Amino acid sequence: MASAAEQLAANINFGAFAKATELKKRLWFTLGALLVYRLGTYVPLPGINAQAFADIFSQASGGILGMFNMFAGGAIERMSIFALNIMPYISASIIIQLMTAVSPSLEALKKEGESGRKKLNEYTRYLTVALAIFQSYGLAAGLEGLSTSAGIGAVRDPGVFFQLSTVITMVGGTMFLMWLGEQITARGVGNGISLIIFAGIVAALPGALAQLLELGRTGAIETWFIIFMIVMAVAVVTFIVFMERAQRRLIVQYPKRQVGNKMFGGESSHLPLKLNTSGVIPPIFASSLLLLPLTAVGFSGGQGPEWLRTLSAYLGHGTPLYMSLYAALIIFFCFFYTAIVFNPTETADNLKKYGGFIPGIRPGKNTADYLDFVLTRLTVIGAAYLTVVCLLPEFLISRYSMPFYFGGTSLLIVVTVTMDTVAQIHSHLLAHQYEGLIKKAKLRGRKG
Repeated sequence: MASAAEQLAANINFGAFAKATELKKRLWFTLGALLVYRLGTYVPLPGINAQAFADIFSQASGGILGMFNMFAGGAIERMSIFALNIMPYISASIIIQLMTAVSPSLEALKKEGESGRKKLNEYTRYLTVALAIFQSYGLAAGLEGLSTSAGIGAVRDPGVFFQLSTVITMVGGTMFLMWLGEQITARGVGNGISLIIFAGIVAALPGALAQLLELGRTGAIETWFIIFMIVMAVAVVTFIVFMERAQRRLIVQYPKRQVGNKMFGGESSHLPLKLNTSGVIPPIFASSLLLLPLTAVGFSGGQGPEWLRTLSAYLGHGTPLYMSLYAALIIFFCFFYTAIVFNPTETADNLKKYGGFIPGIRPGKNTADYLDFVLTRLTVIGAAYLTVVCLLPEFLISRYSMPFYFGGTSLLIVVTVTMDTVAQIHSHLLAHQYEGLIKKAKLRGRKG
């Protein structure tokens, strides 16, 4: 029989949404913040020759630059003030998470609760500034060395002033986006950082769809293949939703205890283990490592070292070596990142501390070993799922020149962020209905 909360959730409708004024304010705030972000991606960086850079970018967009441009919503292609996007903050967050697993002092901060979390967030911001300064300076120095085949430079007036203005502008843009993402998380709906990346990818999807239809119009792709692509995209999205929601629930039992003449406790709960604990991190890391040679060759105009050009030829989209390394790196990062975000020993100690145990498993080390065993089996399935989802679009991109935005990483980000945002909207509606029931109960009590 469904619980009261499940019955209440099933009755949520558009009428309840219309009455949820707080939720509507949060949604309008989120949309407004994302609109500000999208407008910022069209503000050009001072000193850039837009036409020359567009010509250069078209030659190098197949590498890691194209993937970062996808995450930035086209900001790199236009070389705007948000060209670095939120990527330095994401890199800093991942580095702090990795350091937390190996540094006893940071691990102690993590266990301190809210105060420790605030301190870790402060370290993440400092590291974001450092990474943004380093990346913006490297980007400024790289831009000064770029020129078209006709010898037109990407920068109008190279020099120290251009480098300084670029560093200040891009670091400021990254910090503004970090602040905007935190505001969305606090005053809007959903995770602000994820929604910023989501908005960039979704904004580029209409252009990618138009490119696909143009290929069909010119006869480069058959009409039946376009229909097949649309059907396959729907099927892949459905598959991603199913796998992202899939989880293994381990039953956790709490013992009964007697206080006076009354018995307390004895209830059972469950410990949910997601099938894909690592999320979209493995495909992003794997793509970044494999596309570095392609990007280096693209920026050098094919004039780089012979070994680099040979390596980039073997690592082209769709080549056997690229597919094999891509799959191997995805699997490696799945296990690596899962080991970082979930600690079986710590979870087992917490269960033992609060008196919980898994039926049939002794508390302590045996519980930790059992959790590690279950998580390893789940990660095998999750890694296989990520590999299939990411390799299928890569095959289509290389064989049929499909738009880069139909890649597996972009689909994963769009679907997972959408699911998370919808779940938060559902939670707000559920809370609103609970508030309405409490108010009605108070009114009835006063009348009585």
